[in-house]
Amino acid sequence: MEQWRQDRLIDILDTLIDYRGKTPNKVDCGIPLITAKIVKNGRIDTPTEFLPTEDYNGWMVRGFPQVGDVVLTTEAPLGEVAQLTDEKIALAQRIVCLRGKEGVLDNTYLKYFFLSNIGQNRLKARETGTTVTGIKQSELKEILIDYPKIDTQKAIASVLSSLDSKIELNRRINDNLEQQTQALFKSWFVDNPKPNWSETTFSEVANFIGGYSYKGEELTDSSNIAMVTIKNFGRNGGFKADGFKGIAPFVKLKECHYANLFDILVAHTDLTQNADVIGNAELLLTYGRYDGIIFSMDLVKVLPKNNFPYRFLLAAMLKNKIFKGHCLGYVNGTTVLHLSKKALPNFEVKIPPKAEAKTMNDALAPYYQRMAEVLQENDRLIHLRDTLLPKLMSGELNINAKSRLQ
Repeated sequence: MEQWRQDRLIDILDTLIDYRGKTPNKVDCGIPLITAKIVKNGRIDTPTEFLPTEDYNGWMVRGFPQVGDVVLTTEAPLGEVAQLTDEKIALAQRIVCLRGKEGVLDNTYLKYFFLSNIGQNRLKARETGTTVTGIKQSELKEILIDYPKIDTQKAIASVLSSLDSKIELNRRINDNLEQQTQALFKSWFVDNPKPNWSETTFSEVANFIGGYSYKGEELTDSSNIAMVTIKNFGRNGGFKADGFKGIAPFVKLKECHYANLFDILVAHTDLTQNADVIGNAELLLTYGRYDGIIFSMDLVKVLPKNNFPYRFLLAAMLKNKIFKGHCLGYVNGTTVLHLSKKALPNFEVKIPPKAEAKTMNDALAPYYQRMAEVLQENDRLIHLRDTLLPKLMSGELNINAKSRLQ
């Protein structure tokens, strides 16, 4: 078996770039700003904040990130890690950029090391603070890194990256399928609406059910029941299976609090002041690793009435920007935003005759069914990756330079 080494992080790094320790000027368009809040689950979400182009050189005085560099959040939260796919980016507070020594430490291997339990535990062991906890740069440099020869590192990274590449490809497939459903909806309801369609409110075609009011003590990692929350809703749309929270309810759940595949859920609470999530509608497309799913009090389930049993058409109506714009007029709150219970019932829609509505619903169904298949495939790939990760990073599972598991 190959002998692995263990060294301090600082001894095997070529570059460590940190932020300047102050708040940057922000503009609507410029150099993407990588903030701690968009580094999640091994990837970087689409940046929503930008640095003025003319400020870039003055801001990144401590070095310039490169494609493939590892970014690591140092607090709020500590230990989120990903790799850069764009070269010209700016770092915000609470994040550092790491680059391994060529021929010694592979960047992708380093990313997976910090994604593993070994790396996470070593970060947490050096965490300090009370109200806000994090890791000082002096402590980060002392983190011990276990690593094999560079060829083996690259082989390990290749196996794990191939799984992540397929997961990312599937995400893009689903994004494209979603865009196609919205293009169909636009062609029917925006570009070519028919004069014989009736106008009504959403309360005439759907029922609305509030979610389960839970207590923090009910949340657990050892349950076969999970709860859908606003964490499952992407800022830019889309359903995120990694947002599920395991839960062991203290009281007997009502049947109405369960969510079935293809149920429509609408976010009624938002922790962002930009109202990125509030009013977003998503179909439940996977159970993840769980046997049953309930939905939280921050969501409302939308069920089609018998007089209009076309759930995929209703979903397309709610996933459209028209509904999102409608919801923004029903938002209240300061620190936490809430959507008025009147928003859904009062939403005005055009309703085609039943035969036409059924044709539209049948046209949309394959898109959403395919999205469910793709998302469920990702569940399996993520489970496989997460099973392999600790075994590969500890050396329990041997791998040679030709990427063959042994």
